[in-house]
Amino acid sequence: MSRFLFSKPRVTALLCPSTIMAGPPNKRQKREEYKTSQREDGTAELPKKKFYRQRAHANPFSDHQLTYPISPDHMDWAEYYPAFISPEPNPVSESTAVPAAPSTPKKLTRQVEVADIGCGFGGLLVSLAPELPDTLLLGMEIRAQVAEYVQERVKALRVQNSGTELYQNAGCVRANTMKFLPNFFNKSQLSKIFLCFPDPHFKARKHKARIVSTTLNSEYAYVVRPGGIVYTITDVEDLHNWMVSHFDAHLSFERVSEEEQEADKCVAIMRTETEEGKKVERNKGKKFVALFRRIENPPW
Repeated sequence: MSRFLFSKPRVTALLCPSTIMAGPPNKRQKREEYKTSQREDGTAELPKKKFYRQRAHANPFSDHQLTYPISPDHMDWAEYYPAFISPEPNPVSESTAVPAAPSTPKKLTRQVEVADIGCGFGGLLVSLAPELPDTLLLGMEIRAQVAEYVQERVKALRVQNSGTELYQNAGCVRANTMKFLPNFFNKSQLSKIFLCFPDPHFKARKHKARIVSTTLNSEYAYVVRPGGIVYTITDVEDLHNWMVSHFDAHLSFERVSEEEQEADKCVAIMRTETEEGKKVERNKGKKFVALFRRIENPPW
C-alpha cells in the first residue's frame, strides 16, 4: 500500500493592528525625518553626510528629470546668491509702464565666474569661497541627494558666519553639465572651471561618458573667457593622460606650465580640500594635476 505524506494545514493568525510591533524605521524614513527636523529647527548645524548618501556616480545619459533654464538669461540666480541681488527695480515695459512679469529673473550685481563641475559634497566650493570673496562660485552636481547636501551646507555656513559676507558667494545647483552647460552660462562668462576627480569610466565603451572629450572641450571653450583656466585633477593616470591629450588637441586651449601651476593657490586647495582628494591622501595614492588656459580667439 502506497504511503501519502500530508503537510500540516497552515494556521494563519489574525492579529489586530495593536498587537503588531512596528519595526525600526528604514533609511529613507530616517533621512526624511532628519531633513524635516533640520528645516523646522532652522539651526546653523552643518548637515550630516550620512543622510545624503547616494551612489558614487550617475549616468549622464539618463533622463534625470532636471530643471534647467532655456537660456542663461532665464536663470534665476537670486535664489542662490541673495546677498548679491541688484537693488535696481525689475525692468519696466516701455509701452505700458508696467513692471515685467514676476517670472523675470532678478538681476545680480555680478555674474557667476567659477564653476566646480561635479562638485561632490562641496569641499572645494566652501574652501574656495573665502579665498575668492569677490567672485561668485557655483557647484554643479548631478546627484540629487548630494546637491541638496551642498545647498544645506552653504546655508548653514552662512548662518554660522552671519554678520559677515562669508559664503554668500557660494551656491550649488543640481545639473547635468554634459547636456546643459550652455543653458547656464553665456559666452566667455567663466574665469575658472574645476574638473576634480571625475568618474574615470574605465571601460572603452564608457569613454563617451567622460567629462572631457572633443565635444565637451568645445563647450568649455565657449563658456570660459580668453585667459581663463580649466583645472583638472584625478588619481587615475590613464584618465589624466586622456584629459591632457584631449585638451592639447583642442585649438582653444594651451597647457599651463608646471611653474605657473604650482604657484596657483587654487591648485593647492584643489589638491587637499576635496573629499576625494582627502580619500586619496589617506590611501597614499597619487594625484595628477593639469591646467589649461583658454587662448584668444583668432582675429577673424
